[in-house]
Amino acid sequence: MALLPILRYPDSRLHTVARPVTEVDDSIRRLVKDMAETMYEAPGIGLAATQVDVHRRVVVIDVSEDKSGLIALINPEILERSGEQVCEEGCLSVPGVYEKVTRAERVKVKALNDKGEPFELEAEGLLAVCIQHEIDHLDGKVFVEYLSPLKLGRIKTKLAKKARITA
Repeated sequence: MALLPILRYPDSRLHTVARPVTEVDDSIRRLVKDMAETMYEAPGIGLAATQVDVHRRVVVIDVSEDKSGLIALINPEILERSGEQVCEEGCLSVPGVYEKVTRAERVKVKALNDKGEPFELEAEGLLAVCIQHEIDHLDGKVFVEYLSPLKLGRIKTKLAKKARITA
């Protein structure tokens, strides 16, 4: 397994819409393992392939306390949304930034697992938020883009300043 470099906002590659996976083969299984290792090391609770500059519809998520609940979603599609919740979100591609975002409270999603088998999953709370956040990445959208133009401008300024300091 290998750690993958995570793209940082506002990198334009984060706006690439991911292509569907046509076959779940060894390369996709390797991608899932590498993404999981990268997510745990970061540390985070979700990672989309887009964030590691692989523009395929693959997501890994683990919202468990002990990192024992890894879920791989290949070609995920939200079938149903219900309710509404406001949660503070962060993102491995936007380090150090946490903002409130409104999301569906419950979702039903269909996807393939890392064996290529179809399954459906009903999620609520943090898992539902994470699924929506990661699917947004596959669609080329970053959570900060839900914020007001003023907040987004401040975040871009903060990230640019931080990039200059670390460069």
